[in-house]
Order: sequence, then C-alpha cells, then structure tokens
Amino acid sequence: MSAAVSVTYYLEVLSSWCHWAEPAWTELKQRYAGRVDFHWRIALMNPADFPVSAAQCDWFYQRSGVHVGSPRKLNSGWFETARAGRYEVADYVAEAGRDFLGNDDDSLRLALSHAAMIAGRKIGDIAVATAVAAEATGLDATDLRAAAESSAVRARVELSTAEFFRHQLNQRPSFIVTNSIGDKVVLSGTWRAAPIVAAIDSLLEDAARYTSHAAHFGSAPGS
Repeated sequence: MSAAVSVTYYLEVLSSWCHWAEPAWTELKQRYAGRVDFHWRIALMNPADFPVSAAQCDWFYQRSGVHVGSPRKLNSGWFETARAGRYEVADYVAEAGRDFLGNDDDSLRLALSHAAMIAGRKIGDIAVATAVAAEATGLDATDLRAAAESSAVRARVELSTAEFFRHQLNQRPSFIVTNSIGDKVVLSGTWRAAPIVAAIDSLLEDAARYTSHAAHFGSAPGS
C-alpha cells in the first residue's frame, strides 16, 4: 500500500549540489520511515552544463563549499577535457544498480558520487564506473556493465530525464512532494532538509484531514 505522501528526488550522479543534498536525503528517509515513500530518478545534465576545464570545476567546488559551509573541498580529478561533457555512463551504471539492489537503493549511486567527487576517480569511463560500483556493492562488474549498456536501462534514464523536463525543472537536485489528494510541492535546486520537511509535514497534515473527514462523513454526494 502506498504512503499518503511521496517524495521524488531528481539527480545527476556528478552534480556537486546533489552531493551536498545527500545528507538531507538520508535525514528525510530516516525521519519519515514507514510514513512517506521516497524515490530517486536520474535527470541527465546536458554536456554544456558540465565544467569546461578542471580549473573551472575547482572554482565551482570552492564556491559551493563556501555556500554550504563545508571544510571539505571536492575533487575535480574525475574531469576529462576530451569527454566534452559526456559522462552519461555513470548515470547508466547507477540506474543499472536498481536491477540488482532494489528500486530505490542509494548505495551504488552514492559510491559513484564519492569515487568521483571525493576520490577523483574518472567514472566517465564505464570500466572505472562499473569497477567502483562492484567494489562498493560486491556485485559482478561484468553483469553491471552489461546492464548499464542495455537498451532497457538507457531507456529508463531517457524516460526519467524527460519526466524531469516535463516538470519544467532545470536544477539538480530537485524534489517533488505529492500526496494522496493531489497536492504537489516542487522544490528546485534545494539541498537543505528544512524546506522539504516543511512540504512533507504540510502534505501529510492535509491528507490526514481529508481521510479523517471521509471517515466521519463519507464520500461526497454523487462520487
């Protein structure tokens, strides 16, 4: 049975802002365990959205680190000029993890993010990305690579990315909070837990009041 409230998190594995949002995502899942459904979806970045040089990447990381108040500097070692912003394979490997670990398990995609932005590993290379994922999860790297290169996984990523754009979103991370009575809150570019908590609490309360009213007075006439 679905929960009254659902949260969908749109992300890109190599987005530094998604990296900064992960503690909030973990906090939310713990805080509302058993009461709210949580799902993540890949929303591929366009090649032009990526840094054009390691120096530019370092500048972005310095800015975001200051903004979030983190003493930790992210690592631009994953950047490769020759890729011209094409890093989709890391997202394909993350999506492939669903086939082995469950639909919304976070461990594999977090391992990829950590390997890139903390350890500086070049996960734009599918051999590196699948090796990282296998090391972190104990899965077979060959099986992961076959899944990541499959048309089914790539179609799922294309579908979730198209879904992201249909919501008229352009920032990752983005969160969409919905409830059983059709309410929806969209938070684009949010990386802190607090605004998402406020949205969840509001939608939980509204759904509960509708349920309570129906229990006391029944369905609307003619429904």
